[in-house]
Amino acid sequence: MTDIVVLVDSRGGNTRKLADAIAEELGLTVGDLAVPLPGEVNTLFLGSGTYGGKPGDAMKEFISFNEFSDRRVALFGTSASAEGAKKMMEVMADELTKKGAMILGTYHCRGKFLFTNRGHPNGEDLENAKKFAREMVGVS
Repeated sequence: MTDIVVLVDSRGGNTRKLADAIAEELGLTVGDLAVPLPGEVNTLFLGSGTYGGKPGDAMKEFISFNEFSDRRVALFGTSASAEGAKKMMEVMADELTKKGAMILGTYHCRGKFLFTNRGHPNGEDLENAKKFAREMVGVS
């Protein structure tokens, strides 16, 4: 068992692509939000698409039903706009901090939504997600 997990709430598949890139970089597979968080996990990569400036329902439930005291969390996500992603990650960070988590950092990129941002996340976005993963596990 590892002390690092990657979890994602992605409806359209954009944020799932980031989660897969992060997990691949760390030699992991993406975990299941429906499973309780194991006690030995101390670093989490939590990602969500942006839905009205908020994370997805599954991510909101995961955060509300788990304990995060003394856990390190890196947040990632996609959105049609940078402002939307920033707002969504602020909501997640606030809730996680209230539950004792230490936020390590954030990464977001554009995600395809209807007719905007076609082709995103692209190869450069995924490489930046991998770089983010390396940087976050190096943070102490």
